[in-house]
Amino acid sequence: MNPASFLAAFLASIAISHGAPVPLFDGKSFEGWEGDTEKTWRIVEGALVGGSLETTVPRNEFLATKKAFGNFELRLKVKLVGEKDANGGIQIRSKRIPNHHEMIGYQADMGQHYWGSLYDESRRNKLLVTADKAVIEKALKKDEWNDYVIRCEGPRIQLWLNGVQTVDFTETDPKIELNGNIAVQIHGGAKAVASYREITIQEL
Repeated sequence: MNPASFLAAFLASIAISHGAPVPLFDGKSFEGWEGDTEKTWRIVEGALVGGSLETTVPRNEFLATKKAFGNFELRLKVKLVGEKDANGGIQIRSKRIPNHHEMIGYQADMGQHYWGSLYDESRRNKLLVTADKAVIEKALKKDEWNDYVIRCEGPRIQLWLNGVQTVDFTETDPKIELNGNIAVQIHGGAKAVASYREITIQEL
């Protein structure tokens, strides 16, 4: 095999072993997802949209993938509008509480002073890493579409907002699962709308 052919084969093998980015949401249906698609979640102009600006969102609601993921790089665009208490987020390596609207696991947070932070939803119930306020003020496009990148590899979780890294966290608790579903959230308690689009994942 000549050097050029060897290089092409080598690069192809890397792409196959690591996988290529694939869409998690087709932009037109809830295929591959589960959640309250009757009252809470809808599809608007190619985006998953939850919540309302007319009435207060009564409780946390999550739209989750049916498939679980462990090591991956997740990319998506997000937008959050509404009252000052508006909040949302992206669950990773999470599980739904059986027969319940809540999920347990890591959350890449959105809203208020939580943008770009890493929260532990319904488990430790605390911020694991709080993003630097000054960094978020420069990076965040308020009430507009923002790029969120989430990379999970082994115990390490990294977050980027509009190309700026906000979290580099390594899990030290061996009991915490490093595999689970991905979900998008609209938080209860405010008149707010959270939108998510162009959702792709590359398994590592």
